[in-house]
Amino acid sequence: MAAKKVVIATNNAHKLEEISRMLSPVTGWEFVSLKDCGSFPEPVEDADDFEGNARIKALAARDNTGLPALADDSGLMVDALDGAPGVFSSRFAGEDATDADNNAKLLELLADVPDAERTARFVCTLVFVDTDGSEIVAHGSCEGKIGYEERGSNGFGYDPLFVSEACGGLTTAEVPAEQKDAISHRGEALRAFIREFEN
Repeated sequence: MAAKKVVIATNNAHKLEEISRMLSPVTGWEFVSLKDCGSFPEPVEDADDFEGNARIKALAARDNTGLPALADDSGLMVDALDGAPGVFSSRFAGEDATDADNNAKLLELLADVPDAERTARFVCTLVFVDTDGSEIVAHGSCEGKIGYEERGSNGFGYDPLFVSEACGGLTTAEVPAEQKDAISHRGEALRAFIREFEN
């Protein structure tokens, strides 16, 4: 694929930075956010899985901007909550919930859950749609447990509560960005995306 400008279907600066950091050196693409392209209505994310929601966002971004678009849909799946919050991760505590609201609700629901049953995983699906209709889809996940209190300031979302198996007992908000890229669900999905891109 030729070098191009690609819109990332998010207004989340953390996601834009993370995706750009990993993909720009490989693809040669210039990444911009939706905010850089104007003001558009947010699409209704009404799919029942991460891939469906990522595709909805990517198609809307492409159609609104005329640019190739990359979207991710990611979230936390907690075994003791039957996979919740899942696709509702960003609005677990309500439509206008903050990260702090969502984390507080999660801790409340898990208050009586013992350590061995606090297993969880972050999952991520990336969908890239080009202007010619071609697609690349990639998936990633990261296994861990939910801690008992927020720790660390390097992450966002549920990072301060998510104790990753690969981080030696640290939360994904307590490790440097490069280490998080190496083990995170989005990092794994981005590496899968790179493999598809290079084929």
